[in-house]
Amino acid sequence: MISVGIGEIQKNSSIFSNLTETMQIVDKRKKQVLAMVYPVQNISIVDKLAGKYHKKVQLTQTDFQSIKESAMQIAMKEKYGLSS
Repeated sequence: MISVGIGEIQKNSSIFSNLTETMQIVDKRKKQVLAMVYPVQNISIVDKLAGKYHKKVQLTQTDFQSIKESAMQIAMKEKYGLSS
């Protein structure tokens, strides 16, 4: 973890573009940690969250709006007993 003061960031803002590890931004007078900055990762979070099942998920061609309407109709049927 890199510890950087505010003055150093003001002098050299390119620190952020070359960031490879976590960086602490510190107020050296008060000796307080102001912020934690993490490097950007280009790894897809979807693949990480899906785990071993990510290849088993079938993509749908239905647009989001129709899926949302269908879910709303099902919820209304369950709640109010309405028929469409």
